[in-house]
This record gives sequence, structure tokens and C-alpha cells, in this order.
Amino acid sequence: MKFLNKSAFTLSAIFLMALSCLAQNDIKIIKERIGADLMETKIEDAKVESLMANMNEDGSFKAINYSDLSRNASFPHGGHTRDMVYMAKAYKNKTSKFYQSKPLKAQIEKGLLYWVEHDFVGDNWHDNQITTPTNLGNLMLVIGDELPKELVARAQPMIGRANMNASGARPSGDRIVIAGILAKNLLFQGDYKEFDKIIKIIEGELKFATGERGMQHDYSFHHRVDRVNNTSSYGYGKYANAYGEWSYYVSGTPYAFSKEKINQLVDYYLDGIYKQMVYGVYEDISVKNRSISNPSNFQPFGTLEIERVLISTDYRKKELEEIIRLRKGEAKPSASFAKFFWQSEHFVFQRPNFYTTVRMFSTRNRNMEEPYNGPGKLTHHRADGTNYLMLKGDEYLNIWPAYDWQKISGTTIVQKPALPGPDDIQKAGLTDFVGAVTDGLYGAVVFDFKSPHDPLKAKKSWFFFDEEYVCLGTDIKSESDMEVATTLNQVLMRTDVHMLQGGNLQVVANGSRVLQNVKWVHHDKIGYIFPDPATVNLSNQTETGSWAAITDQKNISKEPVNRGIFKLWFNHGSKPDKASYQYIVVPDISEKDLVTTSKNNRFVEILSNTSSLQAVRQSKLGITQLAFYQPGNLQIEKGLNVRLASSGIIMLKTNAGKLKTLTLADPSRKLGSMELSVSGIYKAEGEGYKTVVNQKQNTTTFIVDLPQGVYLGKSVSLSVK
Repeated sequence: MKFLNKSAFTLSAIFLMALSCLAQNDIKIIKERIGADLMETKIEDAKVESLMANMNEDGSFKAINYSDLSRNASFPHGGHTRDMVYMAKAYKNKTSKFYQSKPLKAQIEKGLLYWVEHDFVGDNWHDNQITTPTNLGNLMLVIGDELPKELVARAQPMIGRANMNASGARPSGDRIVIAGILAKNLLFQGDYKEFDKIIKIIEGELKFATGERGMQHDYSFHHRVDRVNNTSSYGYGKYANAYGEWSYYVSGTPYAFSKEKINQLVDYYLDGIYKQMVYGVYEDISVKNRSISNPSNFQPFGTLEIERVLISTDYRKKELEEIIRLRKGEAKPSASFAKFFWQSEHFVFQRPNFYTTVRMFSTRNRNMEEPYNGPGKLTHHRADGTNYLMLKGDEYLNIWPAYDWQKISGTTIVQKPALPGPDDIQKAGLTDFVGAVTDGLYGAVVFDFKSPHDPLKAKKSWFFFDEEYVCLGTDIKSESDMEVATTLNQVLMRTDVHMLQGGNLQVVANGSRVLQNVKWVHHDKIGYIFPDPATVNLSNQTETGSWAAITDQKNISKEPVNRGIFKLWFNHGSKPDKASYQYIVVPDISEKDLVTTSKNNRFVEILSNTSSLQAVRQSKLGITQLAFYQPGNLQIEKGLNVRLASSGIIMLKTNAGKLKTLTLADPSRKLGSMELSVSGIYKAEGEGYKTVVNQKQNTTTFIVDLPQGVYLGKSVSLSVK
């Protein structure tokens, strides 16, 4: 019996030891993956030499102003800890001549000692809870085991400012980032029990949080409760990519995230982030907020984030692989779609040869991100129905220093002598009739606009088809003595400008002028057609500004920046009352083709542009889109009349006078259903809708239930037989 007990004890001990070995092996895999990521940095020995030469005897760096910890200074101290990590990577990199260099290691220790003795705390919480802990934590993972234990211990409280009780660890992207810093430090310390808890916190952050900070049910992202769209900033790098990074680190181990969570991340990438990028490849400036006033590079986004999720799932694999090919330049854009992000009032429309957007705001959200820490101080009007158009993606690249911030593409703005101060940028919307209708391929947008900045009102709408889109404005009213302008586009000048004026085709000389009786204008493969010849303002000349003039950040260049800029706008004059505009935008068209197709306005019929109804029909496609500001009716073609019993926005596809598909949406988000009557008899009934036929009047009324809850504002489509 004693022998059996002893054997059982031995087997139990062996089993526990085996489990411990397996656990240690899993941790080793995770640490190796993190270490490999850190050591991916390309080391330039010349840069290491420069860093060493620029370190003072006390461990500080000559180029850093350590005395300025203000928010607008952008925490130059972060360069101190970042450069120490770079030096540590060189010390551990076998291809560097500084591999295992004792002088280099001595300087790293000296630099860390200087830091822990001063413990620099910036005025911006991000400096203290993310920047410093990230860099010091990475330093520990790279070289911490070879540093003096006392010095490592003194750095721990600073790394520890990244914790789940920190002010910045609120739900959204920053929470994942802070949890990730903490998780890495727990690995360094060997606290695997706490590491397990933090990994579970990270996994749980991938979820819908509609109405709060985080991912919304339309796959846009709100970093703050102001409901400003932050998909391409916080929602991309700090949320999706940070989450995907950890899903990769722990994949194939007991810490691995569930397949359900990984698949939801894929949905967010494909239906949220990549649909708010030009062809899923380049940055979409319409989603940018305050960061628009900083210089950018034009280059494809990388593929690492996609390759990492494909390790854990094959969900929507073909779509992900297509984005990889596009970003690597191995394929050309082929996707066509329309999508309205109803939680963020943002519409995107793509065809293989162009990408365009409309950005708005309403009583449900605010217009723009506040200019935290200085950047973005001139962005007051960037959600006032902004309509950017990109064929390649670089059409607005770094235009901003020389930009006219009161002539933003698509907007209607009172032309003030100067914009108000930065504290006056973010405003809540004043109207709720803001939205779009889309079947996923086509769509229309409506904006009952009331400016929170100026005494200005306008009814604005956009109608999108395969090869062109139509922009309508009406009921434009202002009480200001200053002029009101609607801008068709303000973009980098890339080619000569041509126009058809009074029947004469001509090149427009550089300069700025008012043009009358213009049928169309052509610039950089984009045509602007006026259904009825119009009076427009056109500027094609060099404009001058500076990066320092558009931000309150410190240490920004004041050097003059010159940009050739093309601007086209309507001048509605001062105190306009019921002013209007209408124009057709034709992307990716030659001047020769524009001459031919503009004669019939490209089969576009503007059926109504009044304060009660804006409507457009593309007769070649058989698509009619209507924005009803109040109940009304309209004959859209011979024998086909449409009546809506409420306000709303609808899209109909017809063939030979017969209704084929119907799509509806409620921009006000107040209705439970919509009633639409059309000419003809359609005996149909399905889930969420029914019909009432009036044989005598030869009409059919469709009663369609609308999405509710987190789906308020989403479109409903149904096929009609």
C-alpha cells in the first residue's frame, strides 16, 4: 500500500512538472514573438554613433529640451527613452558593430539612470501612461536582464503607470495599449498569473460599444463620448492593430483568443477600417481629425495586421488576401460599394477608379475632434458636408499649409475674415435630419444643415451612381453680411484647367476670377458639369502658408510652403435667401469624353431641388433617389408616381416603368416604419413589410418596418415582384 501511495505521488509530481514545463514553453513562445517584433528594427550603426556622441556626461541628450513638459511641446522627452531602446537593440543585434559593446551598454545605463533620477512627467497623461511605460518596458524586454537590478527596480514604478486603474485605461483603443504594456512588463517580471488576467482583459475589449467609447455597430469607431469618427486613428492602430498584435503573440497557446473574437476583428477590418480607406490601401483624409494639420507620407498601408489574423482564422480569407495584393501592388482595385456609417454620419462610395466620401454631423454627434495638444486648430468646418474625391489617393497630400479652410470641398460656409479660436471648433449638431440611403452598391445622402458657427442654413444632398454623382443645394439662407460660398473642390493643382464657356472650349490661365455661362470645368481627370450653364469662381494658382500657422504645437516649421491649388466654388453673395446650386461630378474622365457626354448631362435628370424635396434620376441605370424633407409626391417618369407619407430618403430601381427594388431610410431616426406609394400593382409581402393595393387608383402602398435600437438610420432594401 505504501508502495502504491509513493508511486501515485511520484506520478502526480511528474504530471505537475510536465504541466509546468508546458506552461513555461507557452510563455517562452510568447516572449520570443514579442522579442522578434522588437528586434525587427533595422539598426544603422551611424545613428548609434550619433546618439552616443550626443549624450551628455549626466546621461541626457543634447538635442532634447527637458525643461518644457507642456502639452503643446509634444513631450520631446519621449525621444530619450525611445533612443535608449534603439541603442539597446543595437547592443543585442549580432549584425551591428555595437553588438555586446561595453561602452554602449554603459551609456544605456547612464541614460536610464538620468531618467529614473528625474522621472519626467508630462502635462499630457499619454506621455506618462503610454509613451514612457512603452519605451521603458521595451527596454526591459530587450536588455533588462543585463542591467543593474537596482536600476531596473527604480524604473518599475514608471512602467507601472500603465495599469488597468490608470485614467487612460478607459474602454477604447488606449485600454488595449495600456493593457499590452502591462502584459509585457508582467512577462519580464515573470508574473504569469497576472499576465493571464491581463490577456483576458485584452481579449474582452473586442466588442460592440455603440453609444459609448469603442467600436460601433456600423463598424465605425468612437474614441470619446463626443461620437466623432476616430476609425482611422484610435480605431485602427490603437484598437484593431493592438488587438491583432496580441492575438498573434498568444496564438497556438492556452492564452489564445477565441475564434469568435478573431472573426469579429476581421469584420471590423473589412467592413469598418478598410472601407474608410482609399481602395483599402491609402489613408482617407475625410476620416482624419486634428492630425490633418501634420505632414503625411503617401504610401500603402502594410500587410502585417492581415497576415497576423490569418494565422488564427480563415474567415473571409479571400477578401483579406485581396487587400494584401492591393497593398503590395500586385492587383488593381476592383471593388464597388456604398456604405453609410450611420453611427458616425459618414458616407463612403467606391468604384474601381475613384473613391469619394461625405462627412456630416447631427444632434446625435459632434462635428470634429477638439484640437487636443495643439494640432487641428482650423478644422471648424471639416464636417459641414465635406465631399473629398480621390482617384489615386494623393490629391490632397500635404495641401493643408496653403489651404483655404473656409472653402472645403463640398461645404457651404460663411466667408469670415478669420476663423474663431481653437476652443470654438467642436460643436454639437443642430439638426437631426442627416443620413443616407444605400443598398450597398448605390446610395444618396441628405444633410439638413444648420451651422453651429454661423447664421447659416442649407439643404444639401448627394446622389451617387456608377460613373458620376450629383450635388444639390437649396434653401441656402444666411443673416450675415459676409459672402457665403459652396465649394465644389479645393485640391492640389496637377494639370491645366479647361472649360466650356458660352459654347467655346478653352484653357483657363492661372489666376483667380469669376466665370459666367460655364457648362463644365475639367481638371486632373475630373469633370464638373453644370446642368444649366452657371456663374462660378475659379482659382488655379500658387498659394502660400506654413505648417506652423495651422497648429499650436511647438517647434513646427515656420518656413513658407507653396502649393499650386485648384479651387472651384459658387459665390451666393451676402445674406442669401433661398439660394441654390446644382452640379455633376464626373471622376476619371478625359476632356474629350467630357465634351461628348456633357451634352445630355450624362443621362442625369434633376427632378427636384426645392426645400421640400431633392431628387435625381439616372435614366440610363433606371435609378431614382429622393430626399423628402416632408411628406410629398413626385412623378419620376411617365406613368410612375411616388408618394412618401413622411420625411425620409428613398431609392428606387425601375425597368420599363416597373419597380424592381426599393430601399428606404429615416435620417431623423424617429420613425418605426415608412409608407411609400407607387403607381402600379405589386402584390407582395415579406418579413418586415407588407403592401396595400388600391386597384381603383392603380397604386400600391408599401409599409416597411425600419431598423431600431443601435441600427436606427440603417437602410432597408427589398425586391419587388
